[in-house]
Formats: sequence, structure tokens, C-alpha cells
Amino acid sequence: MARKPVHKWAFKPGMRASAFGWRGSAKAIERLKSASAEIRAVNRADPVTAADGVVALAARIWPAFEHIDTSSGALGTAVRHTLDDLVPILIAAPADEKTRAKWLEQLRAAIEDDGVDYLAPISERFGEIAAYPALMTLHADRDLALIHRAWSDWERYSHVGTATLTLSCLLEAARYDELLAILAVKKTRLWFDDKFGAEALLRQGREDDALAFAEALLQGDRQTWGHHDICRFCEAILVRQGKADEAYRRFGLPTASGNTWLAIWRDLVKRYPDRDARALLEDLIALHGRKGKWFAAAKTATYFDIALDCATDHEAAPATLIRAARDFAIKEPAFAAEVALHAIRHLLAGRGYEPSPFEIDEAVDHLMTASTRIDRRGWAIAALQRLMETTPGDDLMQRRLGQKLTELSAE
Repeated sequence: MARKPVHKWAFKPGMRASAFGWRGSAKAIERLKSASAEIRAVNRADPVTAADGVVALAARIWPAFEHIDTSSGALGTAVRHTLDDLVPILIAAPADEKTRAKWLEQLRAAIEDDGVDYLAPISERFGEIAAYPALMTLHADRDLALIHRAWSDWERYSHVGTATLTLSCLLEAARYDELLAILAVKKTRLWFDDKFGAEALLRQGREDDALAFAEALLQGDRQTWGHHDICRFCEAILVRQGKADEAYRRFGLPTASGNTWLAIWRDLVKRYPDRDARALLEDLIALHGRKGKWFAAAKTATYFDIALDCATDHEAAPATLIRAARDFAIKEPAFAAEVALHAIRHLLAGRGYEPSPFEIDEAVDHLMTASTRIDRRGWAIAALQRLMETTPGDDLMQRRLGQKLTELSAE
């Protein structure tokens, strides 16, 4: 029978040892994206070859990236995202035991050589990648005694690079007692390792024990490493137990996350679609404070009463308020007028990032546009006059507002 031709991977030449210098992070990220796209394309027709490509890429990551400055964290994040996307291909591939055994040896060697733990996503799912019980057992046993010696010596603790893959194999082999026993000898508890113990308890149906095991890591004043993931684990258990309200209050609400205040609210809405979105926003404001920072979220959600309340806070950014006044001057003029007035008040008080007198012009223009649409032009001018008289602060802003009032009076 003719042998199947070996696939020639286009990414391999660009991922050779020492291929990147100190400033090579951006280029390395592009190479990762290209390699990932190539592997995923091959996977559609040949899953085993694609899985072989994942192994080849993983083995090249540390040798290729060894000399790159990783202080920004961008490259590490890109590697994790890439491997998170590709590991399922490796797990799902319909490979025989011999082929998978070869992959595991290659991956194990790469993990042992990895200088900065790039391959953590592979170590964490090594037992799943092993697939066959015999392979799980083989890799679970190989360093088990070594790990026990290293972890039980509290005076001279030693890191073992294959510890995570060993824990993963113990978990997938359902050797729960051994897994919990090896974790018990550690001096320092970290979710990085203890998540395998928590999962072992959960798989045995010991939900309360798993919850207590994970919650123990949250004790103390300092926020432990993996705090967010621990809370999500505990939250999921409580939801499974029918304690959705408790899960929300204790773990869901405090762990809502995002790059912006709006994104934090959206994260919570996505995770709790059955709860009232307005109430979720109010809970977030009550929990975190800093009311002014939540203006954009309230405005986007069209909770205009909450948005106006937020706009009064000293942390509400005048530039953000001015943009909102512009965007809503036609469709929600009453709201826009109030927002514009709050923006002007903050500018007069000297608030905002590098405030400019031209922002007074913009805010007044949007105020007049909005107030005219609701036949309250006189009210708007009177409100501006009161701000001039009652809001001490930046002289330049005061003079600019005075000029705008003179212009409005002359119209």
C-alpha cells in the first residue's frame, strides 16, 4: 500500500529556532495567526494531519520566541488564544493510539523545554489529548514520585515542569484519590493546580466539597491568583444546585468584567439573561460606586433617568456628556438638554481631561438645539445664566460661557 504523502506545512520555516529578535513580538503574533489559519483550513479535510500540525507548531513556539521581549504580555496572550483554539483539534482528531503516543512524547518534550510556560493550555488538557486510558496512565505515573518529593519538601520547594500535565492525566484517568493526595502535600495552594482537585470532587458528585475546596482559596484580604476563575467555578456549582440568586450575589455580580464600564454591564447581562438588565446596572453601580463612570452604560441602555443621575457625578467626563448631548439632541431632546447642562457645569468646575473652551461652545450649541425642539429655549438660557452665577471655577470657561450667553441674547 502506498504511503500517504507527508503534508508540507507553510508555517514551519517561519517558526524556526531563534527566528525572532528582541522586538519581534508583532511579527511573531502574525506568524501565529497565519499558522492557526493554515491548521484550521487543513482540519476541514484531514483532522489527523491538522492535529499533527498543532503538535509541530507547539514544539516550535519556545525555540522561535525565546529571545522576544514579552514584557507587554501581548505575545503571551496571543499564544494562549492560539492554543486554546487549536487544542480542541488535537483532542478530537481520530488518531490511533500509536500516533497519539508519538504526539504526547513530542508535546511532553516541548513542555519540559518551555522557558515561560507558553504551552500551559496544552499541559492543562494533556489528559484529554492522551485520549487512551493507557496513555493517561503512562504520563500520570512518569513523574508522580518526582512531583511528590518536590512538593513535600517545604524547605526546598522545587518547580516541576510536568506537574500540570500529570494532574491533568490523573483527572482524566479518574484517579481522584491520588490527585487529591498529591495536591495535599503542597505548601502553597494555587488555583493553577487546585482546579484539578476541585474538578475531581465535582466529577464524583461531591458538589459541596468542591465548592468548599475552591472557596478556601478566596479566604483572606488579598485577592488570590485566579480569583476570577475560582468565582466562576463556585458560581457554576451554585447555579447547578438551583441557587441562582446566591450564585449571582456572591460570585456573578462581583466578577462581571470588561474593558469598559459598558462592557462590564454587557458581560453581566449576557451571563444572566433572565434577570432584569436595569436592575443589573443598578446593582453594579451600588457595588462599584463611581457613578459618573456608568453614564455611558446607562445612556446606551436608554435608562435615561439613571444616566442623568450618573451625569451629576464629578467623575462624569464632560467630553462623553457632550457627545451624548449631540447624539440625542434630535431623538431625545429633553435628555440631551439636561446632559449638556451637566457637561457645562463640569467644565466650569475645571473637570475633564484637558478641557477646552471650545467644549463650552459645543455643549451650548447642543443644548440650544435640543431645547429649541421642545420649545424651552428660554429655560435653557436661564439655566446657563444660573450656572454662570452659581458655579465658581475656571475663569477661562466662565468667560467663554459669558460670550456665548451674549451671542444668544443678541439673536
